[in-house]
Amino acid sequence: MENKPRKRVLIPSLRGMRDILPEGQVYYHKFLKIAEKLVSLYNFKRIDTPILERAELFIKGTGAITDIVQKEMYTFRSKGGEWLALRPEGTPPVVRAYLEHGMISWPQPVKLYYYGPFFRHESPQAGRYREFRQFGLEVIGEKDASVDGEIILLTYRIIQKFGLKRNIVEINSIGCPKCRGKYKRLLTRYLTKHQMALCQNCRRRIKANPLRVLDCKEARCHPVIEAAPQIIDYLCQECHNHLKETLEYLDEAKIPYTLNPTLVRGLDYYTKTVFEIVQEGDEQKLSLAGGGRYDGLIKVYSRRDIPACGAAIGVERVIDKMKEELEKSGKPFLKEEKVQVFLVHVGDETRRKCFKILEDLRSANISSDAHLGKDSLKNQLAIADKLGASIVLILGQKEMVEKRILIRNMKTGHQDLIKIEKLIPKVKTLIKKKKK
Repeated sequence: MENKPRKRVLIPSLRGMRDILPEGQVYYHKFLKIAEKLVSLYNFKRIDTPILERAELFIKGTGAITDIVQKEMYTFRSKGGEWLALRPEGTPPVVRAYLEHGMISWPQPVKLYYYGPFFRHESPQAGRYREFRQFGLEVIGEKDASVDGEIILLTYRIIQKFGLKRNIVEINSIGCPKCRGKYKRLLTRYLTKHQMALCQNCRRRIKANPLRVLDCKEARCHPVIEAAPQIIDYLCQECHNHLKETLEYLDEAKIPYTLNPTLVRGLDYYTKTVFEIVQEGDEQKLSLAGGGRYDGLIKVYSRRDIPACGAAIGVERVIDKMKEELEKSGKPFLKEEKVQVFLVHVGDETRRKCFKILEDLRSANISSDAHLGKDSLKNQLAIADKLGASIVLILGQKEMVEKRILIRNMKTGHQDLIKIEKLIPKVKTLIKKKKK
């Protein structure tokens, strides 16, 4: 019996996790560059928190009965027996850092932003991955509605910067503990009366947290949700005034918005303002960003009663929408920067000299590459062409002895033989001409 060759075993990436290849990196670089430049104008400072945190941080802050904690959070025991979690969202870690590093002694409010990967074990679909990136904003230490207005305005402006159109802010107020208790009792009675028309998850939520029912995406639940009492009709005077002032700031900044009485967001710590930014006419109604005020969260971790407000932008969702807009308009997709100079060698003795020339080019901030193996001249030139190098340098045995090098303009085919000592200024001149 003939032995068949064994197939190579491929270990694929995990479901919902993605490799971001070089051609995809340009979008992430563009996003971060534009977003960071914009938030710096608003005096936000960057903070990076660990990817791993104690699970208790999210159980207490995000909410023990939220979908994130109950269904989506990646948790495990460390070798030391600690119950840890891959961070599913950014706000609790930022609040922890605020308290742990004594930021309460800083000038208030403290304005922070973050960027990085987050993890949720949810069903992967368009614009939703198990590892995803968020760009977040947090303002801690100010209760005035102007902060809500600034957070929404800045989030909206960041999304706008990427050529996305038809963006609109959906906004609501979910009140404060003082006025929300009465509304929750009223909502519980209503939902209990109509529970047979709700999905199984929503029936379970009626007792645990009836506000979560309003966030349900199941089609069968929508008629009940749409006819439910609206929290905006039961706000206390303070919460009513806060919403009114927030909307006035949005009007002043000419930010398009619509009141969405069923918007509650899926996190327990929100108070007063909640919002999402979506695209009008989008069939999926995918939220590009969302956030709100969380005046009670810091008190969950400490005895301090400190107001705060924040937002997070789904980076992959914005990038996917940006690609859609480019495709519709017929504009070219973003491309990674090509190598400017490719160095070709002819003969074994030239390789060490090419190694030194390459380092000189790179030290002069000129992106350069070469294949210093034993490829033929033809193969090296083919590689230079594939890499899109605009300038090719050719060093042969004769040129090395004469301390000269051949410069070829790949676009025009024009060639010059110059002294190696004059190479850097010459290359810089050619690059400048190409940019013009």
